[in-house]
Amino acid sequence: MTGVTIDHLVATTAFIGAVLVFLGLFTQTLQAAILYQQNRHVALKTSDLLDNILLSPGYPYNWGETNSTLSSFGLQKPWESGYVLSSFALMRLASLPGEPVEYPRDSGIWYNNVTLGPGGYLFIPVTDCVTYETAARLLGVNGTYGFQISIAPLVEVSISEYQANPLILKVEVNGPGSSFGGASLCYYLYRAYKSGTYASVELFTGTVQTDTAGVAYLNFTFDGSIESYTAVVYASLSGLRGLGRYTHRTFTQGAGVMPFVVDYEAGKIYLAHSWDVHDQGVPVPDYKFNATFFMLTENFEFQAWPIANSSGGLNYGSKNYEITTLPVGHPGFLLVTYRSGNQLGMNVMPWGIGTLAVSVSFGEHFSGNSWAATDFRQVVVDQLTYQAKITCWSLQGYQVWRPSGWWS
Repeated sequence: MTGVTIDHLVATTAFIGAVLVFLGLFTQTLQAAILYQQNRHVALKTSDLLDNILLSPGYPYNWGETNSTLSSFGLQKPWESGYVLSSFALMRLASLPGEPVEYPRDSGIWYNNVTLGPGGYLFIPVTDCVTYETAARLLGVNGTYGFQISIAPLVEVSISEYQANPLILKVEVNGPGSSFGGASLCYYLYRAYKSGTYASVELFTGTVQTDTAGVAYLNFTFDGSIESYTAVVYASLSGLRGLGRYTHRTFTQGAGVMPFVVDYEAGKIYLAHSWDVHDQGVPVPDYKFNATFFMLTENFEFQAWPIANSSGGLNYGSKNYEITTLPVGHPGFLLVTYRSGNQLGMNVMPWGIGTLAVSVSFGEHFSGNSWAATDFRQVVVDQLTYQAKITCWSLQGYQVWRPSGWWS
């Protein structure tokens, strides 16, 4: 009987051990299944959320061109179909990272700052910008999902100075994963020159084609080392379109005349003396300026458009800004040439982000504490090819069931 009892105890122990092993394996399998299901749900929500944002204009439909309060959020261009986005709606997003700028100093009026590189500015009143919290609430994901969306050009057009005198610019065009050999380029070069006491603009334009490596050279007859100029190059190949900008300034006494978007609905723009924005030290007393708006046509050409107060003077301490207006709902860019003494400079501001191939990032910063899904769409902004990328994650947290008493 003793032997039989021992056999039973051994068998029972083995059985309990097998059950425990089975429960462990079952729990791991169940945990993997739960995580897979939760991650799959996030992935489906990511795709659905991206399409909701890109395939709806929101309401009011033209909210990107007004100061209206949103009741529905979306980035699609009004009265368009498919993945065609409103460049003005994108301008109103409270972008990341962007350090806000106060203007005038100590006024308490802050502007969202989208960095555009040397000579490029896009300042939008913070009070007119759509915040992530507003968008998340209108999309119905506030408190349940976090997301960040980026809208960036798919075709990269890089411009650099290859030779100063005479000026030769090197243009490199790269698409998704490869260079753009044989791409058609249309270029505009705006050169500042002295005209009386003002700074005016001389335009050079033409077309070239990239070689097999996606490279082309633009040749000019002036000395680029002593000139202020802005080059804008538009590239197209096989239905894909991109744009690049390069600004060279010889002005060494500050940032010059800086544009600020003051009122979307009226197209109201301040042309501000930079020393009232962020310059330090002894201010440049006087600027003479010329401002020109170049409207983007349906054939992707930039044509000069008359605007109010297109020329004038700023004097720090007595007249710190001038007011002009841009045509509401018509994309293009504002080019401001300025002069102080014998020094010339220029700044640009996009009116609609696609006209200067501006990138936008909007949403929350992903903390990395949970699983995130991403999705992509190819979209069109102001006739340019962009890529929209969204990253989405759950804010609910994951809970995995374990049997009572099971150890970690």
